[in-house]
Amino acid sequence: MAIEYRITLDDEHDFSYRIELDRGYDREVAAQAPKWTRLEHQRCTNCPLSKDEFSHCPAAVDLHRVIEDFQGLPAIQKALVWVRTPEREYTKLVGLDEGLRALLGVIMATSACPILARLKPMAQQHLPFASNHEFVLRAVSLYLARQYFNLREGRHADWELRGLVRSFQQLQLVNQAFWQRIHDTCHGDSNLKAFLTFFSMASSLTYSLETQLQKIRPLVMSAGEGVETA
Repeated sequence: MAIEYRITLDDEHDFSYRIELDRGYDREVAAQAPKWTRLEHQRCTNCPLSKDEFSHCPAAVDLHRVIEDFQGLPAIQKALVWVRTPEREYTKLVGLDEGLRALLGVIMATSACPILARLKPMAQQHLPFASNHEFVLRAVSLYLARQYFNLREGRHADWELRGLVRSFQQLQLVNQAFWQRIHDTCHGDSNLKAFLTFFSMASSLTYSLETQLQKIRPLVMSAGEGVETA
């Protein structure tokens, strides 16, 4: 199963990507990647990988082509972004940073990084150009669905969302390290701004989960409070 992206800025800048959702760490591909993708370069403080098995950061290896394609291009430039998932197609004229945010997010979430892998269920139901409210609603909904199955299968169910906050705290450390990786190699602002936006959306669940929940409450409760179905 794959997700396809095409980002068109003008006749000279037209980029296509195919992201396989189930992929592993390819040592041969990693060996050809630039130096900034090496595991020890700006390594995440919570990285669980062994440098004996992983010479390079899996997510950085997956990202480097995109980072280099858009290096030096302005974030405010308009881009026509076409996305095809197994279920549907999307097309939108957006700022380059918004298109890159969606692309970077799905690549990271499907990499061989064990921490970023926590986002894979969202990537499998990929929603490009998602607003912050949509991001929060999807993350919380998927987490609560998992707790329901934990309950049914005899495991502890975390209805207070404490585990969700812990997961995003770990993801935040990864985002901070990637910010440094990308900052080290980028000269323009498109990649930096796209990653900063992605970072901000993820960190909102760490610092202000209750605030974010209150923002989506009207949408969730729009059918009426206290209504029970048989």
